[in-house]
Amino acid sequence: RFIFAIGFLFLPCRMYAQPKGFKPVGNMEAFRTSFTTASQQVTSIKSDFIQEKNLSMLAEKIVSRGKFWFRRENLVRMEYQQPFQYLMIMNGNNVFIKDGQQENKVSVKSNKLFQKINKITVDCIKGSILNNTDFTVRAFESQQQYFLEMVPVAKGLSDFFSRIEVTIDRKDYSVTRINMIEAGGDNTVISFQQKELNSTISD
Repeated sequence: RFIFAIGFLFLPCRMYAQPKGFKPVGNMEAFRTSFTTASQQVTSIKSDFIQEKNLSMLAEKIVSRGKFWFRRENLVRMEYQQPFQYLMIMNGNNVFIKDGQQENKVSVKSNKLFQKINKITVDCIKGSILNNTDFTVRAFESQQQYFLEMVPVAKGLSDFFSRIEVTIDRKDYSVTRINMIEAGGDNTVISFQQKELNSTISD
């Protein structure tokens, strides 16, 4: 579950069809600057989330709901509340996981894949994902949203993910949806709702 708990969560340069309703971003540098500038002004995020897991072996998708918190610099709490209780906390280089009554603490430094997923999560939130060299990125836009298609080129990520799609709200450049497509075809979609930016979040 840990891998798929990441909002925050993004094969060598394989390109896919242009997403329906979007066109390529006309001025990539202007978008990069606006995205980074807006994201740097965000000190915290609080939101609800819905996660949908689609497995080829199951006819129905697995739907989970919960709460998400982020506070600069690298503090993330993702709390699954339905249909099971599951907690994942990222605090710098440490990851704390509570699954039912079982608790586990992992050092991100001890696992390269954890390091990369941690970086994806923080980069998406901080607006620096366009500078992540683990991916090739194509950017598209509509009147309401931006859409990033991220194809992993880094070893480990490319073995696990085929691509990651990130949808961004044009109003405040916050991430509204992350779709992680695995190499085998299964995918996990996390949608963020009722977002509150720059509210006070306690330790």
